[in-house]
Amino acid sequence: MSRSIDGRDKEARRPLLDRDRLDPTELDSDEGEVIFDRRASGVSEEAGGSAARRLTYEEAVEEAGFGLFHWLLLVMCGWANASDAVEILCVSFLLPTARCDLLLGSSDMGLLTASIFLGMMVGGYMWGYLADQRGRRKVLVVSLSVNGLFGGLASLAPWFWLFLLLRFISGIGVGGSIPVIFSYFSEFMPRLRRGAMISALATFWMAGNILAAGLAWLVIPRTWAHFSLGTLDFQSWRLFVVLCSVPSISSAVLFKLLMPESPKFLMEAGREAEAIHVFRLMFELNMRGTEKAFPEFALHTNFKQRGEIQEMGSQDTKGKLLIALLKEGLLPIKQMFSGPTKARSVVLVIIFYCISFGYYGLWMWFPELFARIESSGGSPCANVSLPSPLNNQSCYPVKTAVYMEGFVIAASNLPGNIFTILIMDSTGGKVLLSCSLAVSSLSVFLIYVVQTKAQSLALSCIFSGVSVIAWNALDVVGTELYPTQLRSSALGFFTGVGRVAAIMGNVIFGKLVDSNCTVPILMVSALLLTGGLVALLLPQTRQTELT
Repeated sequence: MSRSIDGRDKEARRPLLDRDRLDPTELDSDEGEVIFDRRASGVSEEAGGSAARRLTYEEAVEEAGFGLFHWLLLVMCGWANASDAVEILCVSFLLPTARCDLLLGSSDMGLLTASIFLGMMVGGYMWGYLADQRGRRKVLVVSLSVNGLFGGLASLAPWFWLFLLLRFISGIGVGGSIPVIFSYFSEFMPRLRRGAMISALATFWMAGNILAAGLAWLVIPRTWAHFSLGTLDFQSWRLFVVLCSVPSISSAVLFKLLMPESPKFLMEAGREAEAIHVFRLMFELNMRGTEKAFPEFALHTNFKQRGEIQEMGSQDTKGKLLIALLKEGLLPIKQMFSGPTKARSVVLVIIFYCISFGYYGLWMWFPELFARIESSGGSPCANVSLPSPLNNQSCYPVKTAVYMEGFVIAASNLPGNIFTILIMDSTGGKVLLSCSLAVSSLSVFLIYVVQTKAQSLALSCIFSGVSVIAWNALDVVGTELYPTQLRSSALGFFTGVGRVAAIMGNVIFGKLVDSNCTVPILMVSALLLTGGLVALLLPQTRQTELT
């Protein structure tokens, strides 16, 4: 089944994941996917020809095996996931120094940390819907590019309002890549390995967290990273912002050049030959070094009628077209909250709100809280009140200990991630989600109770390690509870709900951190406990088949 390669095709120009099969010109098709060359394969235009078998999606994934392709996919998707973490957490690490250059009060800092979540709320459902309609890969390339480009441009913003706007637009990109990356990744995974592999993908969030904390530790305290750029005083925190945009840009380039479209999406779209090509690619990489030949088969596909709305536009008014588009865009939400998915959708709305308010409301403020503890000592809520006038606060010299502590808290994600990978498939996401949220709630309550910096740091590390288990479990449960035609839209919608909660958490922290730190800390604890209890109402999805 080998394909003869034209002499003009240079080896260096071929995509890494498909060197033996694809013509480089096929990488820029109308749909943006890596397209199968039917002339060079045993699959005819009728996608299967004389093939004796017609397989379902799950059967085809099993035929493709498990191996090198999936590990390369994990690295690619993991880097995209890490890049989102870097972009989100970037703001929290620059607050202790940027507040002086941008003249920020605590309320302004709350708005700044909330801005990226507002963008994610706007982008989450929009990108998720487009991914279900147009394909996962194309949406990932665009959303990651928006994330990295506008995140990098924010480093040049001389005024707070412009910095806020650029971070908001960057958040729109992040809102697309986070839900879509998990849908995309899960649709390549065999059923029995899906839980562990999605958990492994989620661990790259920890890698991004550590990368952001490490960059902050290495760059922001350095005096050499300070120079003048015209009238702009380019401080070290601005260089940190530039570096944080690099992972997103590089991830977008890698997806554009190397990655195929989701075979599950292609099957649902009725593009059988392209789906078979992706399964062939998976098989050949997974079976590299063996003598096994790719088995011939056809696929059970669903043909989605696309373009109906566009055809209406040529026959009717623009007003009716707009209404039709709006109805089509809101249809997935209607489907989520009706029929058999209604109860689980309500439960997931509550869980996403509770965990996002709690995690992001507290996590984004850790560097600022520890900066205040460095100045005053004690616990985060014992002595955090600072004088209101900004000119009474000094950001320089930068306290290196603040970033070292941030790095330690980020690294404490590691035990939780390892634990999740090892037991996810045997225990199931529901149990892990409920238990980890309950323990997270307890750790936050104890952060409020303790009175020393060392105790606060220790409990913050426990919160970091346990809360990541909840996020990993939620990633697994969320991808398995909805069918393909709703999966990205559902995750995008719930991500949007989470962003509303994250915005509220950051704004409330910004308003109260100077006057009454007790209120937001105890709110976080209570919401995490609520989420853990509600999670018990979810169905068990352990090793379930994707529909």
